[in-house]
Amino acid sequence: MPSVTVAEVKPGSKIIKDVNTPLGGLLFSKGKVILPRDIEILQAFLVQQVEIEGAQIENKAPEQPKTTAVKNTPVKAGATINEAQLAKTNSSLHDEYEKLLALVKQIYRSVAAAPLPILELRSQLEALINELKDYHVLKFAPRVIHDEDYNYHNAVLSALTSYRIAQWCGYPQKDWMQAAFAGLLHDIGNAKVDAALLQKPTPLTGDELEEVRRHTTYGYQLLRNVTAINEGVRLAALQHHEKIDGSGYPLRLEGTQIHFYAKIVAVADIFHAMTLRKAYRKAQSPYLVLEQILAESFGKLDPVIVQTFIQKTTDLYNGTRIKLSDGRHGEIIFTDRSNPTRPMVQVEGNIVNLMLERELHIMEIIA
Repeated sequence: MPSVTVAEVKPGSKIIKDVNTPLGGLLFSKGKVILPRDIEILQAFLVQQVEIEGAQIENKAPEQPKTTAVKNTPVKAGATINEAQLAKTNSSLHDEYEKLLALVKQIYRSVAAAPLPILELRSQLEALINELKDYHVLKFAPRVIHDEDYNYHNAVLSALTSYRIAQWCGYPQKDWMQAAFAGLLHDIGNAKVDAALLQKPTPLTGDELEEVRRHTTYGYQLLRNVTAINEGVRLAALQHHEKIDGSGYPLRLEGTQIHFYAKIVAVADIFHAMTLRKAYRKAQSPYLVLEQILAESFGKLDPVIVQTFIQKTTDLYNGTRIKLSDGRHGEIIFTDRSNPTRPMVQVEGNIVNLMLERELHIMEIIA
């Protein structure tokens, strides 16, 4: 069939040619079967015509997949088997997360006086990495977060995310676990900084800021003689606040002078530092934080790492439930890969284009 106007398209029609947005982004791929919601998306993007197959498919409700019983799996009232399995999986991820969190807390309290138990740390980090398939940067949340435990959560989350970034960026497999170690230990120098300064709710004085910034050199010193980690992990502790343009600290390094582990950890650290709640500051929207990280990629952060991180973390399936900044709940229905932090969402039967409605943003992903 030749091109037809969007008004003529019926649910069940199959697209025979890719449909692009007016700006050239791919909206729907060839072969997609049109659903009622897709027609609204076409209209919202001001698409005039599409090419569909001549025969239209009767609009039937999609067939529900068959499920088989799972023995000895308790299912809460109203939950499906898949939900029960997911709860079990998430429980394993959270269990290993909490074990590593407790170990990190113990290490922070003793590292200045006792050797780092690196083998025990590596064993528990590997146990957590084994659950990585169930970890999504935007979706995962610890079961409980106490304000005073911020540094420990930031360490464990940065380890998971640094491992992922190393994978996504195509670094050799031998670097993945070391990148995770770099994320886990990047702020270990804070163990030698006055906790009152780290938790201070008011702006730091010049001298106080200088002391807090020394956590980078303290961290390198603490890790200098630790075996089973490579020099890149030590340099990540020293360099994760350096900037590509030389404006960072402590050494004002530039570009290639900064180890790539430090560049990875810098992105993971900023993301989790801003999305975790602190004693003196609420957690920020992960989508707004991604936009701030993108802005930092122009001269401050490694642009390839930033672009890869944003593209991968926002690669969510259509139908993902979200909460908007105005409190309304909805679901993602289309993500333009050129504007991944501002997808189209369906809210209360209406389509909200976050690329146009800039005063709104996604506050959180609803698990």
